[in-house]
Amino acid sequence: MKYFACMISFIFMIRICLPIIAYAEQETALLLIEANTGCILSEEHSEEQRPVGSLAKLMTAYLTAKAIENHDFTLDTVMTAGESVSGMQGAVIWLKSGDSITVRELLLALIVGNANDAAAVLADKISGNAESFVMDMNAMAFDLGMKSTHFTSPQGFDDAKAYSTAYDMGLLACAVLKCESLTECLTTWRTFILDNTVELVNENSFTRTWDTCKGLKAGHSPESGNCLIVASEEDNMTCIAIVLGCSDEEERFRLAKKLLNTGFQTYQITIPAFAEEFLQPLKIHGGTESAVLLELSSLPALAIPTGTQLQVVMVLPDYVQAPLQKKQQVGTVYFYHDETLLCECALLASEEVPAVTFQLACKRVLHFLFS
Repeated sequence: MKYFACMISFIFMIRICLPIIAYAEQETALLLIEANTGCILSEEHSEEQRPVGSLAKLMTAYLTAKAIENHDFTLDTVMTAGESVSGMQGAVIWLKSGDSITVRELLLALIVGNANDAAAVLADKISGNAESFVMDMNAMAFDLGMKSTHFTSPQGFDDAKAYSTAYDMGLLACAVLKCESLTECLTTWRTFILDNTVELVNENSFTRTWDTCKGLKAGHSPESGNCLIVASEEDNMTCIAIVLGCSDEEERFRLAKKLLNTGFQTYQITIPAFAEEFLQPLKIHGGTESAVLLELSSLPALAIPTGTQLQVVMVLPDYVQAPLQKKQQVGTVYFYHDETLLCECALLASEEVPAVTFQLACKRVLHFLFS
């Protein structure tokens, strides 16, 4: 009988360890992105699809913020939990069907407390049910350019069909940071909700230890390993570090801190310089004018290594054929750092140039002959 019990215990341990062993074979994915410019500052395995676990709750929070922006409800709106909270597994705030709770408390529970039942309430109220909400999550992911992401639940439960990448999660994090309604829940370390009956403590310890931390989220699960998305702001830069699939709980914080320090110590925000004297008039064939002045579309801010000199490449044809519309693109200016293309800007016609008509051509000939 003792032998049988030992065998059962051994089998149970194998079943628990198998996902961890499978996960340990995958290298940690890292990404450092500057939020205001969208520039990638550092990356390792950032395009590899992998589980992200409860980090999916950032999309649940983002859809909530968009609903607030659309005036569907406010942070003070009181919501009533439905049957979807019954029997909810994992981290919860012990909501029961019929319980009342504000949107602000639900967001705090979602991000700070990682509460799965809070996610269920928000999904029901925003989209009607979890299935429709998941469709909305994936539609929003597509709109944000998250091309290698698929969500299967508002909570981010482990699922073989759920995945994302460090790059895609970086895009989501940039979008989330722009939502003022989420600032409180992203940056709170410890708080109480539901008349001080439920305490919430953030797994993202940077919210407690870093004065410049702008929050976001930490998470862990057997399939995703230890994950972290954290943002910090210094001067005019906001850097976001993404760590996915880390084997050690504390290592993810060390890696994120190293990424953030690299960003602030070695990068700067700049607007590329371009001398307007390079913009010579462009010849026009068959137009009412023989040339047109050019102007550059607005130059974006870039995050580049400190002290970097950018290389500028201007591509223009020898001439263009009329007619030409005002603001029509006629060329492109490319900005490079070494061999890396950082951005491109359109060269535009400063005014409209109609094509020469037969009547206008005759009028010009007569004017030339008899003047």
